[in-house]
Amino acid sequence: MYLSRLLLNPRSRQMQRELADPYQMHRTIMSAFPFPLPEDERILFRLDEAPRTGTLTLLVQSIHLPDWTPLTEPAKAYLLPADTVPAQLPNPAVKPYDPALIPGQTLAFRLLANPTKRLGKTAEKAAGKRVGLHREDDQLAWLQRKLESAGCQLISADISRQAKITGKLHRNDQKHDLSFNAVRFEGQLQIRELDKLIPALRDGVGPAKGLGFGLLSLAPAHLLAPNRG
Repeated sequence: MYLSRLLLNPRSRQMQRELADPYQMHRTIMSAFPFPLPEDERILFRLDEAPRTGTLTLLVQSIHLPDWTPLTEPAKAYLLPADTVPAQLPNPAVKPYDPALIPGQTLAFRLLANPTKRLGKTAEKAAGKRVGLHREDDQLAWLQRKLESAGCQLISADISRQAKITGKLHRNDQKHDLSFNAVRFEGQLQIRELDKLIPALRDGVGPAKGLGFGLLSLAPAHLLAPNRG
């Protein structure tokens, strides 16, 4: 896999549109990959905001190497200008991602998720409709179930941010309203079963993975600093 990090320019008009509509950001990210996508491709992304500086960091995980060249044009102003990038970091930065994981290992994690549940069948409605979970205890229980399915034991978790995200989806000449309850989880987990965790890392956790949710970031506890933005 590959992990890309892009430092974004909050003054860019395109960026402002994408902050208001995650589907537009999805389209921008997809432009860095061939069309049609290879069958084995899995693209996940998450937008992080530094609480003190407001720096916007876009993380993109993919199976194949992306080409971010179109976003680097100065006239496009999509990326943070080079003279304002902290410590002159490369922007964008792309590196192979093959984490060294072992059962029993305890790691810090970060996950932006859209916790939901499926409604049961009633006389008025068929089963299968998803509804958001808004109570913190329900959200944490959802997280615990998802991590257990991913071969991990949840040790601790905090909800650092909740926000309602809306947007538009244009499909088949029709416009659909989108609305998600974005919940940012941060905490620690312990690896139990690698054969379950690796697919979860690759494919993401929870619904709406194509719209900025589901990317599970893992790191030693001292490296994954809290993000309270």
